[in-house]
Amino acid sequence: MLFNSIDFAIFLPIVFILYWFVFEKNLKLQNFFIVVVSYIFYGWWDWRFLSLILFSTLVDYSMGVLLSKEEKSTKRRLFLWISITVNLGFLGFFKYYNFFLDNFITAFSFWGYKINARGLDIVLPVGISFYTFQTLSYTIDVYKRKLKPTKDIIAFMAFVSFFPQLVAGPIERATNLLPQFYKRRNFDYDKAVDGLKQILWGFFKKIVIADNAAQIANEIFNHSANYSGSTLVLGALFFTFQIYGDFSGYSDIAIGTSRLFGFNLMQNFNFPYFSRDIAEFWRRWHISLSTWFRDYLYIPLGGSRGGMTMRIRNTFIIFIVSGFWHGANWTFIVWGALNALYFLPLLLLGKNRINTNTVAEGKYFPSLKEFIQMAITFSYTVLAWIFFRAENINHAFKYLSAIFSKSLFTIPHFKGSIQGKRTIILIVYFLIVEWFGRNEQYAIKNIGREWNTILRWCWYAFLISLIGIYMQTIETPFIYFQF
Repeated sequence: MLFNSIDFAIFLPIVFILYWFVFEKNLKLQNFFIVVVSYIFYGWWDWRFLSLILFSTLVDYSMGVLLSKEEKSTKRRLFLWISITVNLGFLGFFKYYNFFLDNFITAFSFWGYKINARGLDIVLPVGISFYTFQTLSYTIDVYKRKLKPTKDIIAFMAFVSFFPQLVAGPIERATNLLPQFYKRRNFDYDKAVDGLKQILWGFFKKIVIADNAAQIANEIFNHSANYSGSTLVLGALFFTFQIYGDFSGYSDIAIGTSRLFGFNLMQNFNFPYFSRDIAEFWRRWHISLSTWFRDYLYIPLGGSRGGMTMRIRNTFIIFIVSGFWHGANWTFIVWGALNALYFLPLLLLGKNRINTNTVAEGKYFPSLKEFIQMAITFSYTVLAWIFFRAENINHAFKYLSAIFSKSLFTIPHFKGSIQGKRTIILIVYFLIVEWFGRNEQYAIKNIGREWNTILRWCWYAFLISLIGIYMQTIETPFIYFQF
């Protein structure tokens, strides 16, 4: 079920009313209700894959129980590896089987050996990369004794399948989300209003910014051979705002919806396009994934404790694995490696943690130095997104070679240029709002708080009207559903 669908517009109010007015007094019933509606939410896409979530849930729940009863290190490692093998085994089969098969065949063909093997027609379960990592965090934390294993299977099922963030995150840690299912939740009006505001801003990002930018980005990327270098730059810029509006918009809707039901999810995006270096960008972009890789891959590999060679190795590993997490295509691996190269000078100079505060904190405008830093970091990011969006490596390099040609200095022209101008105006407006709200968890959290009631509601009505005007006649899936 898509957030931006009529189905969800009907689903959410019904769930909200039943949750607070029918099941509020009984915590176990409330949690069971969450499980039921979450399975309905996910099964709306394809009910067959509910068995996959259920099996993964039962395996990790069982491993947690076994870990609680076992003290021998060898058996504890065995239970941990059962969980890791099952979860990553499912992920590897559904997401990477054909990729590895194709590259295996290509490698042998290079040496003159012909292998006759056909790929499988595999449907990738929506959100498998997200809930797989979420359940793994539980087993790993229990193994490390950072979390006591739960004996409440309903609470655990609710944690794994919680519908607001089930298919595209944030990837919640068991240490944060699971304990919230143990506590009685009371309706909080202020919290609900705050959630609705974040949902509103999430829909604005998705429908007004991302979906509009997507139409132009798709036109330019899909017909890149027909366009000049200047137009291709515009295509990359439109995709840059498409992916941010789409993914962070989903996160805003998920976090806001969770607040309606009394839950607090972690912030997943912290205004990444205002970053002053690439290290700061990655502290602000898809925070739940980057911190997951930091805690469960980078640190176990040795993190920053060893020499510079080890730190460089570990940095490249987490960036490349992060790229591969996004999909079974060499473009994602190159995208990850490119970001590692961006990060490398900061690591070598020991400057990867110098920009940890908010840019231009306490000021209306950035300094000239900060502006230049943001512009350079943003340019690097746009360049990397070309690999992320391209169909394959060859397409990416052709796209880049066309950009760095004489046609870069021509006037951009593309099909739908009038719509493109309107979208640029919307993006500028969006950036202004984001800039003035950059100190908050989401941009419009406190904007308008000091205005009089009529003016504030007129502004909310303006945002809602834009969403209504630009709502697509057909449902537009979120980009990260494919990951």
